[in-house]
Amino acid sequence: MERVFNFSAGPSTLPEVVLRKAASEMLNTHGTGMSVMEMSHRSSAYESIHNKALQDLRDLLAIPQNYKILFLQGGGTLQFAMVPLNLLRNSKKADYIDSGEWSKKAIKEAKKFGDIRVIASSEADTYSHIPEFDAADVREDADYVYFVSNNTIYGTRFAQLPDFKEKILVSDMSSDILSRPFDVSKFGLIFAGAQKNMGIAGLTVVIIREDLLGFADPKTPVMLDYAAIAKDNSLMNTPPTYAIYMAGLLFEWLKDLGGLDAMHALNQKKAKLLYDAIDQSDFFQGTVKTEDRSLMNITFRSPSPEADKAFIAFCESRGLVNLKGYRTVGGMRASIYNAMPIEGVEALVEAMSLFETQWKAQ
Repeated sequence: MERVFNFSAGPSTLPEVVLRKAASEMLNTHGTGMSVMEMSHRSSAYESIHNKALQDLRDLLAIPQNYKILFLQGGGTLQFAMVPLNLLRNSKKADYIDSGEWSKKAIKEAKKFGDIRVIASSEADTYSHIPEFDAADVREDADYVYFVSNNTIYGTRFAQLPDFKEKILVSDMSSDILSRPFDVSKFGLIFAGAQKNMGIAGLTVVIIREDLLGFADPKTPVMLDYAAIAKDNSLMNTPPTYAIYMAGLLFEWLKDLGGLDAMHALNQKKAKLLYDAIDQSDFFQGTVKTEDRSLMNITFRSPSPEADKAFIAFCESRGLVNLKGYRTVGGMRASIYNAMPIEGVEALVEAMSLFETQWKAQ
């Protein structure tokens, strides 16, 4: 079977050139005569892979030198607990913006560790837009403010990243990191699971300002203490070495492409192509407010669940897979992360047009 266009929300599609390079190095990585999966994480061969990945990510995001990059395990979900364990250091209060399923889960977890308040939510509108909020809504003594930059399930994003001035800003960027340039220095902490836009499942990246290290609750297990992990350059124990290697290949691919400015331009082009097809159709309909539309996860519906199901099957027959919407939402979701080529979006737009014509002719 030929490769399909995979619109999965995660684990997601990977660039073919990256997969081919990984395949070519599977048995002999960098002339070592072994796979990276077989290397000791204490070896110089692996450490060079590890440190290059760190530096390439720092270059791509222009991460200031007073920030540490951590390579962790446990997925973004573990960060729902690690963030409050490490950052609830003074008042034990934090304010959260609830814009989707993953912020809702993060709020529930954080409440185990401190006084967590929701300052804005769009849950009443089925998360069909980014909730309105103001810097004045944040408590004076809040230890940090938390938001999710892109909402995978509902297809919304913060078109403009919020700025709470002197407050420590924390963001879950799992589904749109590396998709556009932004100013890391405005954040205290950023985290992202790799399996959507940075590589494969098994790796979570944390970017944290150095002055926020060292304040974990004394009862915090050492493997959940950012300071302990930073001290050992994410090598306290065996890290997810192959996932880090794959992330490194993705970082190289992005740099060769021209960096985040070039990637953002391509992402805007892909998203416009698909949103235009939705907006120009009287059959398909978008599900979120226009100004809050995600560039990564595009959600839409047809006139009925029956038509949705038929359309998804039609697409699968044409090599366009994983378009079914999240189980609690329904409809369709096309995840067009960095690695989705524009040809995949063009094929989807063509399928939409053909299916609409056929359905109406019935």
